[in-house]
Amino acid sequence: MAENPAYPVGLRLTGRKVVVLGGGQVAQRRLPALIAAGADILLVSPEATPSVEAMADAGEITWERRPYADGDLADAWYALIATGDKEANTRASAEAERHRVWCVRSDDADAATAWTPATGHSEGVTVAVLTTSARGRDPRHTAAIRDAVVEGLRDGTLVAPHHRTRTPGVALVGGGPGDPDLITVRGRRLLAEADVVIADRLGPRDLLAELPPHVEVIDAAKIPYGRFMAQEAINNALIEHAKQGKSVVRLKGGDPYVFGRGMEELQALAEAGIPCTVVPGISSSISVPGAAGIPVTHRGVAHEFTVVSGHVAPDDERSLVDWPSLAKLTGTLVILMGVDKIGRIAETLVAHGKSADTPVALIQEGTTAAQRRVDATLATVAETVRTEDVKPPAVIVVGEVVNVGPSPSA
Repeated sequence: MAENPAYPVGLRLTGRKVVVLGGGQVAQRRLPALIAAGADILLVSPEATPSVEAMADAGEITWERRPYADGDLADAWYALIATGDKEANTRASAEAERHRVWCVRSDDADAATAWTPATGHSEGVTVAVLTTSARGRDPRHTAAIRDAVVEGLRDGTLVAPHHRTRTPGVALVGGGPGDPDLITVRGRRLLAEADVVIADRLGPRDLLAELPPHVEVIDAAKIPYGRFMAQEAINNALIEHAKQGKSVVRLKGGDPYVFGRGMEELQALAEAGIPCTVVPGISSSISVPGAAGIPVTHRGVAHEFTVVSGHVAPDDERSLVDWPSLAKLTGTLVILMGVDKIGRIAETLVAHGKSADTPVALIQEGTTAAQRRVDATLATVAETVRTEDVKPPAVIVVGEVVNVGPSPSA
């Protein structure tokens, strides 16, 4: 006769006593969810991992530093038995049965009255996956199913388009450095819910190909505008579409607030009374060097890194960068949007004391299939850019960290 499947249910544990026996890795994994559920948690264990001990020190749980004793489960609503003593686990399980306390056992699922599902969360939804019986339980299989469902909910691919949640307004979404897999899960979900996407040239282009046919995609670079009015035209397009009740995503490369004019767009939307959500993105200033094997900091080499925009030359009166001070720093200098100005930047750094032999790396199209890295020094970088035909977008790294990792040709 086939074994009856488990009956799934959600426990509301706020203010209710939960007993956890054992302070090891199992408890460390399970306690955060019990704490988040608002349970009144009693931990009984002679020892605990540092993480579990920190929960007790923070007052999130009550810890009695001793072995299990008969009577510990009195008045409990739920119990997690996870000690390394099988005999103690058996006695505790028997006590739970006597007191009708639902009990999970980490060492013997067949002897338990409850099983812990593989759980995940997405926008107010909890996904819990259970196998149909204790026999042949494979935690990796249930975890894989959970991950697939949660990912589908997060990126919008699991829910039919007409059931997707649409929130009128604008989301400023940082798309990351270029690889479409490096956008945040929230950013990907908002893209899946969008009616209109206004995209930068530096945004991850492959993400646009995944959008449903009904989504209107607007290239920000092709919005009609007069001289010096590009940003105002983009602001107006965001406001116009949002006022039509549409869900609008402004897809930007990297992070919206790192040389991305995200605050200008947010201010314009606020003045127009348009609700706006900002979704941070992975900045190319850190991720692109990392993808090319360059850490922006490294023990004994660089204890700081500075990110600057190179779109205005050092001798331009519009420049807000203190290049002489940067030349005196011993850490890493990361320059964005500086390919066509790197010659004058290098000259300025050297003129104010930076060694002409300081290593420089230029990473073009970082994190994408077209990524390439070109190395030089401050003395040679201008000529290297010309001879190697380095084109934007490229992240420029100046400092000894350039030579920390393996050779780029290795």
